[in-house]
Amino acid sequence: MSEDKPHQNLAIIGHVDHGKSTLVGRLLFETGSVPEHVIEQHREEAEEKGKGGFEFAYVMDNLAEERERGVTIDIAHQEFDTDEYYFTIVDCPGHRDFVKNMITGASQADNAVLVVAADDGVAPQTREHVFLARTLGINELIIGVNKMDVVDYSEDKYKEVKEQVQNLLKQVRFNADDATFIPISAFEGDNIAEKSDNTSWYDGPHLVEALNDLPEVEPPTDAPLRLPIQDVYTISGIGTVPVGRVETGILETGANVSFQPSDVGGEVKTVEMHHEEVPRAEPGDNVGFNVRGIGKDDIRRGDVCGPADDPPKVAETFKAQLVVMQHPSVITAGYTPVFHAHTAQVACTIEAIDQKLDPKSGEVAEENPDFIKSGDAAVVTVRPQKPLSIEPSGEIPELGSFAVRDMGQTIAAGKVLEVNER
Repeated sequence: MSEDKPHQNLAIIGHVDHGKSTLVGRLLFETGSVPEHVIEQHREEAEEKGKGGFEFAYVMDNLAEERERGVTIDIAHQEFDTDEYYFTIVDCPGHRDFVKNMITGASQADNAVLVVAADDGVAPQTREHVFLARTLGINELIIGVNKMDVVDYSEDKYKEVKEQVQNLLKQVRFNADDATFIPISAFEGDNIAEKSDNTSWYDGPHLVEALNDLPEVEPPTDAPLRLPIQDVYTISGIGTVPVGRVETGILETGANVSFQPSDVGGEVKTVEMHHEEVPRAEPGDNVGFNVRGIGKDDIRRGDVCGPADDPPKVAETFKAQLVVMQHPSVITAGYTPVFHAHTAQVACTIEAIDQKLDPKSGEVAEENPDFIKSGDAAVVTVRPQKPLSIEPSGEIPELGSFAVRDMGQTIAAGKVLEVNER
């Protein structure tokens, strides 16, 4: 992986059966990011099972299984290189917590590829993911109209789906003018890394070209350090090693840091990345590090590490803008679901519903409504039931968004407007 290219986090979103896994596998394969012998092995397995051609989906499934077994610290990351960028695909699609992960890890995605099947068009999850991408500030959307092979590469079918998606983007006020539409077949490889003869009627870029054309993202190195803790290990010879991904700022040896809400701190002794000691780590880096005087029981998953002189905020209450995606009835003041923010999961009470917003315009539609329901957007006041470190999304967007879960599903997504510190 060449480190001198700029880095982009890419979310791959869309309805569950529209071919996201196959597309990810195909991208990794076409960009040479999956070793040939791995592909061969999957091809043989696929043929044995009478499923020739499924090797890309296989690659993804097997990577997912390895992940389940906890083989590596960089759990959810697939990486691939293009001429312009090296990309990290944030989270593996099809995962049941995809929406949650898209918000808590991958709200950090800079751009997204939306996969829509040509034979099926816009489906319920297509709507949900587009709405989320818009709420969470994804900048550019590339739309892959997938499974073109299934509809015999029909231009009419492509145009029909393109129009459906454009209407959806207008509904959620996504700037549809910037969206790039590409007819693709992840399965056959059409328009992924080279122009396809099967779509002679299409004259736009292929997918890898479109990815190369994405605008460069400025890494948030100037922001204060914020590093949410994923796990805390004890490693012999080193001691306590918190592990996580630097979201903003820089982690360097010798710095004095503070963990919140646990409220402990100390000096960073070592920083390790890819099993090598490094003097510093930057946004996007997955690291393990050791802090003088910090024991295994002092800190936990969900803590955020920051500079001792500019520690992460801990909320007594916070105001947030919320989008309700699905709820069987209505949400009223007093509702206490689980909020997933970065690596923390904390039960929080919605103390007050301050304003209902018009989801199309963002204008205030009603002050202090009695309830909100699916499809509504609102400003709410939230009280965490135990200490939670969270930041206003206007100041540190990487730590300012969250998912709300209840009854085994993502109920809502949102971003923090202001934090009333404890």
